[in-house]
Amino acid sequence: MKTATELIHRPRAAEANMINPPIHRGSTVLFKNFEDLTRANAGTYEGILYGTDRLPAQRSFEEALCALEGGRLTRAFQSGLAAILGTFYAFTKAGDHILLCDNAYGPGQLFCRDVLSRFGVTFNCVPANVGADIVDYLKPNTRLILLESPGSNSLEIQDIPAVAAVAKARGILTALDNTWATPLYLDPFRHGVDLSIHSVSKYISGHSDILLGAVTATDRCAEALDHYCRVTETYAQPEDCHLALRGLKTLPVRLKQHEQSALEIARWLELHPAVGQVIHPALPCHPEHALWKRDFTGSTGLFSFTLKQEPEPSKLAAFIDSLRLFGIGYSWGGYHSLVTAARHHRALPSRYDGRTLVRLSIGLEDPEDLKADLEQGLARLY
Repeated sequence: MKTATELIHRPRAAEANMINPPIHRGSTVLFKNFEDLTRANAGTYEGILYGTDRLPAQRSFEEALCALEGGRLTRAFQSGLAAILGTFYAFTKAGDHILLCDNAYGPGQLFCRDVLSRFGVTFNCVPANVGADIVDYLKPNTRLILLESPGSNSLEIQDIPAVAAVAKARGILTALDNTWATPLYLDPFRHGVDLSIHSVSKYISGHSDILLGAVTATDRCAEALDHYCRVTETYAQPEDCHLALRGLKTLPVRLKQHEQSALEIARWLELHPAVGQVIHPALPCHPEHALWKRDFTGSTGLFSFTLKQEPEPSKLAAFIDSLRLFGIGYSWGGYHSLVTAARHHRALPSRYDGRTLVRLSIGLEDPEDLKADLEQGLARLY
């Protein structure tokens, strides 16, 4: 065998019995024989056809998340936004109408306005705390309702069972962005939802080192979701799926600590002289606390608060910039605490219009250290 040939054909990969599945990279997947190739050409082959055909790490992650959610089928996407957009593409067509909860992820709303509208799909927003009154916003061509409960900035909660019941009676699909609660603390399917969406980049991953999204479907929607992903060759990076699968293993332990620390800090902030309202669904002061208590089994590490007096921009900047343990950045759900702050504005009237919302993502640091950091920062406001 000549050198060039030997370099290509030797050595074959060795196998090892590892706890975690291996990462596969590449485009070409070799068939065992011509019979398998023939089945692949006929569309009856059950194995992996190509590098875009959901490599083993992706399939392992999807199977694990689907089992956790209690769904029929899960598909991974390259980001949380991609999962939302994939849901729109898979389940709507020209002439359809979508209802979006007003606290749903902003880029998803922009996509409906700037892209889907060009293909004949229209949309409207509904109040962030919508319930059975969703019926007032339906149109004859409404096809899909997207909820986010709670929203990731102002944390309003919808009456999910009431919305799902109205939708189901009219043959309308409901999708829920369940990133805040994760499948551990909210079961959308038990409340009648058809599609559960996650930004896996957040709690499921837990380390702020991947970009990944996922959609899990019930029997009603599984075939359409699978078909869409096959036709569009939707796939996710194997390294990200590998890390997300690792994150799933520790999700219960991490989420419990996020919950405990965030509640401790939220209750401390309620008593702080510089703080107006703490917006945390697990606190009795939250306007939809009763819905949270009825539908959810826990809370996580993301919440917001207002300030007793609207701060001057310079004082707000001094507060945020002085924080040593809170990184200033988007996303949340990782081990490192984060902060953002912005004046609240949305398409529909909101209870926090014109107020500055300070949003905290409480990580896995010691809560006493985080409180001390917030204390020295808040002192700069008064």
